[in-house]
Amino acid sequence: MNAVVGQSGGPTAVINQSLAGVVETLQQRSDFTGKILGARHAVAGVVRGDFADLTGIDAEKLDLIAGTPSSALGSSRDKPDAAYCERIFESFTKHDVGYFFYAGGNDSSDTCRIVAEMAGAKGYDLKAFHVPKTIDNDLKVNDHTPGFGSAAKFVAQAFMGDDLDNRALPGIKINVVMGRHAGFLTAASLAGVVAEDSGPHLVCVPEVTFDEEKFIDDVERVYKKLGRCLVAVSEGIHDADGNAIITKLQEDVEKDAHGNVQLSGTGALGDLLADLVKKKLGDRLGQKLRVRADTFGYLQRSFVGCVSEVDAAEARQAGREAVKAAFESGRGSGSIAIVRTSSSPYAVDYKTIDIAEVAALTRHMPEAFLGGERGVTEAFVDYVKPIIGELPAVGLL
Repeated sequence: MNAVVGQSGGPTAVINQSLAGVVETLQQRSDFTGKILGARHAVAGVVRGDFADLTGIDAEKLDLIAGTPSSALGSSRDKPDAAYCERIFESFTKHDVGYFFYAGGNDSSDTCRIVAEMAGAKGYDLKAFHVPKTIDNDLKVNDHTPGFGSAAKFVAQAFMGDDLDNRALPGIKINVVMGRHAGFLTAASLAGVVAEDSGPHLVCVPEVTFDEEKFIDDVERVYKKLGRCLVAVSEGIHDADGNAIITKLQEDVEKDAHGNVQLSGTGALGDLLADLVKKKLGDRLGQKLRVRADTFGYLQRSFVGCVSEVDAAEARQAGREAVKAAFESGRGSGSIAIVRTSSSPYAVDYKTIDIAEVAALTRHMPEAFLGGERGVTEAFVDYVKPIIGELPAVGLL
């Protein structure tokens, strides 16, 4: 039987490491003699029969691809329904597919679950394994997920630079970071703090209800103390009723195939918050404030030259572990989870879990990571630093 490997959802800086981990491990197994087929643009490629034959790809080229950000096979956000899955199985049958490895996040793991369950219902012998991936770091069971460490490193370094800029020309600066339901990536902005007055000075995450008046009060507190304020905001912040703050600017909200409101790729939230600060805090202080906002957007996902070594190694191993589990677990499907076994020294282990434990579910930042004057605690910083790795040194006067 042949094996299909696909990459789904938002690309990351290390998702190709997982691809390489799957391919090289299949190549090394004497009990696998089929073809290794890379599905171009995920399940969309499966139903079209659009495959890249990776069976004989040499190690040097595979390593080059592994070290290249974004999804080498292309990605998709298609959400298969019953009819779509029928077409998947027609393709699997036509191409003698017995193994399916799917790298992705919450929605992608659900797709893998649906495919696995339909295979079981049809009596189709398929080993379907989900390989974890998401910069949001919001997969259940996992301590953290491949893709997060590199995106977190990008965010931390971006804030380090923006803090230096904000010191030179003081004002109020708001940066919007990816994070629909979980604030891990936004909180990673604190990993680069080098001094007591370093920014970000405030961190707003989806786990905490966003209150406009409290936000203005907090900005005022920092601004009066330092004469400047750098703010990190998750794109998914919401009000007390659960409404995304960004929807206040948009009457017609665009949604993807999974029903998610489009948050990235727009600067609307940054503009809203900048205007809010200018008007409310400006009126309160009786002065015209220098307020700017940037949206990091898709830059966080596939930035070249900003990869965490830990992240890359773990992403590759996750792919290897998926193949190992498919051949040795005795189960028809599963997902690979990364579990931290030690913080000092840092160490992790990999376990095979049921896909249902992660499929379409969201992990949030725990209470221990939330609180304090900045909004995120030192406990989170201690948690994230080993995943990010070493950051550049800066000097301050």
